[in-house]
Amino acid sequence: QVQLVESGGGLVQPGGSLRLSCAASITAFGISDMGWYRQAPGKQREWVAGITMSGRTTYAGSVKGRFTISRDNTNNTVYLQMDSLKPEDTAKYYCNTDPAGYRWGQGTLVTVSS
Repeated sequence: QVQLVESGGGLVQPGGSLRLSCAASITAFGISDMGWYRQAPGKQREWVAGITMSGRTTYAGSVKGRFTISRDNTNNTVYLQMDSLKPEDTAKYYCNTDPAGYRWGQGTLVTVSS
């Protein structure tokens, strides 16, 4: 059974940074494109960033230049480095394959507020 376990969220001031981690128990992790998604209160879940199995990255326009997605295929882990955070980045963040193909994990809450 696939499990996606996100961690690293918290409360941060505008302009601050956080690094999210996602441990994915996916057998074929090394050949899976992975992504980070987020869902803000009252809004639909949206795609934030993706990384192919070869390491090519893509980003939503709202986070490009501020967020960096990376992966560690040895440890089946995906990361999201978030810099220059803004209040509008406040959301629960999730990882999944890209496009999303597995049951969502619990997510990790990121709150950007002064």
